[in-house]
Amino acid sequence: MSTARHGSVGATRTCPHCRVTILESAAICPACRHHLRFDPAAAERPESTFTPLKIEGSIKHPEQGEAWEYTVTLTIRNDRGDEIERQVVGVGALQPLESRAFTFEVQVNAPDGPPRSKS
Repeated sequence: MSTARHGSVGATRTCPHCRVTILESAAICPACRHHLRFDPAAAERPESTFTPLKIEGSIKHPEQGEAWEYTVTLTIRNDRGDEIERQVVGVGALQPLESRAFTFEVQVNAPDGPPRSKS
């Protein structure tokens, strides 16, 4: 059984459904969640995707005051602190008593599965 990836590691393509840039190796688009191809070998392999980072939070506008505007910005930096990518993910407004919940999640696909903790 081969667990080889399509193309090179980190190669990207465009999702035909939502047009977002995704990894070439993805069988399901992480943005629109449409299936991109049938991978019969994937059903036989153990799950190799794990989530080493997940942050959830919310903001709530108080009962009084003017509406708030918000911008959600994502910045990715390398190990030297150099900015690799910066994107505005969403914008909006909160009226009094409205709230928004946000989830930030990083998924990793490791061909050998998630790293095992050293005991």
